[in-house]
This record gives sequence, structure tokens and C-alpha cells, in this order.
Amino acid sequence: MSFEIIGYDSKYQKAVIDLWKKCDLVVPQNDPVEDIQKKLDYQPGLFFIALSKNEVVGSVMTGYDGHRGWLYYLAVLPEYQKKGYGRQLVEKAVNELRKLGCSKANLQVRKDNASIVDFYKHLGFKMEERVSLGMRLKAR
Repeated sequence: MSFEIIGYDSKYQKAVIDLWKKCDLVVPQNDPVEDIQKKLDYQPGLFFIALSKNEVVGSVMTGYDGHRGWLYYLAVLPEYQKKGYGRQLVEKAVNELRKLGCSKANLQVRKDNASIVDFYKHLGFKMEERVSLGMRLKAR
């Protein structure tokens, strides 16, 4: 299958959101339309989608705060998984972070998602002894 990674284009918004839903990335406390808009307002050049025959088959959102980089919304359609597309999306995100001078990339995975943890470990990410804390600043 042919496959290319491009910068996000808003004409693919519905397809990207459908991808995220198929990959169980959409949760009640996050509005995917709002999340896309926020990314377009801040560092839009760090949002990538993967296309095969002009169909959205993957995505990764990347952020850099000047200290650490983050990966979000990595998704690959189930029928395209285990073919190297996820790895290529992560490599694209990490390479873009390196270009910005970023020295470390972080990501968070839901605790019950063991297969994704294994995927990231295979790519060189390591489990770290950290406690992840969060505070909702906007009520849903």
C-alpha cells in the first residue's frame, strides 16, 4: 500500500476524527474538534496525518514547550496496524522535535492499554518512575 505523511489539512478533519473514534482516542472530556482547533492555533506544523490513496489512515499530534516534547493522538486504522505506519508516524514526530532542539519526548498511555505500551517500548520509549497528575481547568 502506498503511504505518505503530510502536515494536517482541515479538509481531512472529519476523517481524522473518525480515525480517532475508531481507535478509541475520543473520550468525553475531550472535544476532538476543539482539540484540532487548539493545535491549529498553536504549533500547527507539528500535526501530521498519514494518507493511503488519499484516505486518512493515521495521525500524530506533537507539541514542544521549549523543554520537553509530547506526542498525542497517535492513531492508525486497525486494518493498517502492524505494517510499520505507526512507527513511521512516531519517527516523523520525533524527527520534527529534534529539529526544534528538543532533547526528550514524552507521552502518556492509558493504564489498560498494554499493547500500545509494548508498541512504544519497541520503538525505544522506556517506562519511567513518574506519577502523572492532572487538573481539569475547563469543566465539561
